[in-house]
Amino acid sequence: MSATTRVGPEIEIGSRFRKARRRTLELCEPLTPEDMMVQSLPEASPVKWHLAHTAWFFETFILREFVPGYRLFNQDFPWLFNSYYQNLGHFPEKRLRSSFARPGLDEVLRYRRHVDDAIETLLERNPDSEALQRIELGVNHEEQHQELLLTDILHAFFTNPLRPVYLHQADKLDESGLRSSSVTKRNPGRPATAFQPYEGGLQPIGHEGPGFCFDNEQPRHRVWLEPYSLARRLVTCGEYAEFMADGGYRRPEFWLSTGWLAVQTQGWRAPLYWTSESGDWSLYTLRGEMPLARMESAPVSHVSYFEADAYARWAGRRLPTEFEWEAAANGREVNGNFLDSGRLMPTPIAELLQDAKPAKPSESRAQFFGDCWQWTDSAYLGYPGYRPVAGSLGEYNGKFMSGQMILRGGSCLTPAAHIRASYRNFFAPEARWQFSGIRLASW
Repeated sequence: MSATTRVGPEIEIGSRFRKARRRTLELCEPLTPEDMMVQSLPEASPVKWHLAHTAWFFETFILREFVPGYRLFNQDFPWLFNSYYQNLGHFPEKRLRSSFARPGLDEVLRYRRHVDDAIETLLERNPDSEALQRIELGVNHEEQHQELLLTDILHAFFTNPLRPVYLHQADKLDESGLRSSSVTKRNPGRPATAFQPYEGGLQPIGHEGPGFCFDNEQPRHRVWLEPYSLARRLVTCGEYAEFMADGGYRRPEFWLSTGWLAVQTQGWRAPLYWTSESGDWSLYTLRGEMPLARMESAPVSHVSYFEADAYARWAGRRLPTEFEWEAAANGREVNGNFLDSGRLMPTPIAELLQDAKPAKPSESRAQFFGDCWQWTDSAYLGYPGYRPVAGSLGEYNGKFMSGQMILRGGSCLTPAAHIRASYRNFFAPEARWQFSGIRLASW
């Protein structure tokens, strides 16, 4: 399988299973059945497909393997809702998922209940450790799709001329930090941000301990790091607007060749979801349209690796490697603005905007987790000694180790229990529809 895990009591895994399955349905409450059919870009999937595929994962890798005589809900679902597992047989082309008018939403929800009931029955029968590990893997898989469900619906709503709002309520949205800040009033071209130095040296990298991890977080190994510094916070919308105002999207000297080609061919002139009317920028969010003046102190998001790298070059800095990031994040408490907060958007940390330098790295609240996934300058590759697990689950991570860049830290849509310092996310360098942001680094 593609994970290692601490095998806990059935009640603990069962509780996490029920919480994850319930949360996925809660995320769908603001949506109509029509909303759940939209697939607005080839990389995304309709919400109804997410609902079915996450049930498919439990059925395929747990119920069909660990429940003798398990009865399939529908004979067509094993191939219809397969995402990319070639060893399991053929499956529909991803870009066609929005054409799946059938099965209807009601049937997909019945499928989820069928699978849930079967997992509950399995848990009641004192399953062996391998079955429990698979269930925990399925829970983590579902949590990944909760984030994808929301980023996919954000893009779908943005492409709708009516620009629907996913969630109108502001009960959990602290607007105190989403106001104009002096952070954007600095000299253009060189944002002033406090940096925290790190000694480097021989650093352990990779997951350690009995808790869950994906296979791409192992084997644990050592990496030599030269002394380096990391910004204490993420780049803000206001700072990124300075890059734009200074001609950042018109100056090829800041861009990698493929990135500059993307700027030219795709017409990039701002992060995804930024629009300009009469010269004033606004940002489209899951809570609706917001003016940049209200968001300038929040971390910038929805930038590609190419944009993050260009901004870093413009600022006279660079992006961190994934190893620098992990070495700095190790030992820190995993807290931040996650899906659990209910904000559904990046928010500023007021104390970090003051750019006061702490006495020790351990005293630094450095926005390592939550808000935005942070692009690194590291390609997605296997660690020394990495081998995908045997069987179909070996396709979970390993086969994507080409043409992808690593992101770290989680986002405002990542479930808090899902993230850790060793977690490696990965996307193509041109990807922009995730909550991806920028942390600067320096030698």
